[in-house]
Order: sequence, then structure tokens, then C-alpha cells
Amino acid sequence: MVKKRLSSDIPGSIEKAATILANNGIIIYPTDTLYGFGCDATNEKAIIKLNKLKNRTSPMSVLAPNKETASGWMDIPENEKILPLGKLGGATTIVIPVKEGIVHPSIQGKNHSLGIRIPNHPFCDQLSMEFKKPITTTSVNRKGVHPMSDPEIIIEEFENEIDLFLEDGIIEGKGSTVYKYENGALKILRL
Repeated sequence: MVKKRLSSDIPGSIEKAATILANNGIIIYPTDTLYGFGCDATNEKAIIKLNKLKNRTSPMSVLAPNKETASGWMDIPENEKILPLGKLGGATTIVIPVKEGIVHPSIQGKNHSLGIRIPNHPFCDQLSMEFKKPITTTSVNRKGVHPMSDPEIIIEEFENEIDLFLEDGIIEGKGSTVYKYENGALKILRL
């Protein structure tokens, strides 16, 4: 059952979310595109719970607090980072090889790749800075179902499976544009 349902902009919501993430919990939080499921991307137990909730096991993306942190995660030559870092931010995800140990390997794709996002949303910025570890960012839905945007429908569907829902009203967006960085170039995977 949902332990708390908070507005994402009230004092203490960031700290509450970070505490839940640190204790294997799952949160739902607002981004600049859709609501996202979040858990500690380094914690196998939390990832297993999230995969069960979504009825899938596949690579996931993570939040980065800023481009400097994202750059430190990337496992490509320094001189090649200019292109992906230039695209990163807002409603964009970059799938790129990352260094070992950044996240649990079960959420990575082929060749140690990982989707990285820096959403243009104050809650995401503050949570990323507070938690200091990668946080999953995957749409709020089960496999084969469209992402959910209405808080009432989200609560009805997931109230017994999450630890905290941070509301920001109805978010009428679409998923981020996804690019894959490979061989020095960016290829669009999803518009």
C-alpha cells in the first residue's frame, strides 16, 4: 500500500524519496515527459521488484544530475564525449557504453550500454543531487500498456506495489527521444 502520496514540490519530499530509494523502495515521480518509476539503479533487490512490477526484464535508463556526472559514467574516449553531451538534457535519452559498477548490470544493454537522461524538471534535479546514485527512470506502465499520466489512475493501478508517489498533476507528455551513441555517431532509436 502507498505509505505516502505527496506533492512533488512540498518541503521534505526530496528527502523522503531519497530515504525510500536507499531502503530498496520504489517511487513514482514526475519528469518533463511522463511519470517515472524510480529505484536505486545499483540495488539488485530494488531492480527485481521493479521488473516484477512492470512484468518485464529489459534495459532501463537512469537519471543523471548533470552533464559532468553523466560524462564521468561514460566509457568512451574523452574527445568523443562532446557529441552525446551536446544532445543530453531535457526530453532526450542517450544510450551509451558506461563504466563498470555505475549501475547493476541487469539494467544495462549490450556492450555495457545504458540510457542516461537529465530531465528538465526541478524534482528530478533535486532528487538526483540528494540521492547521489543513479536512479532508474522508466515509464509508469506494465509491459504492453501505454504509459499512465493521470495520478488517480496510477494510484488505482499501483497503490499496493510502490512506496511513494510524488504527484505533479496530469502529465500529458510522450517518452523521451532516444539516441544510441555508436562508432562516433548518434542514431535515433525512438522519436
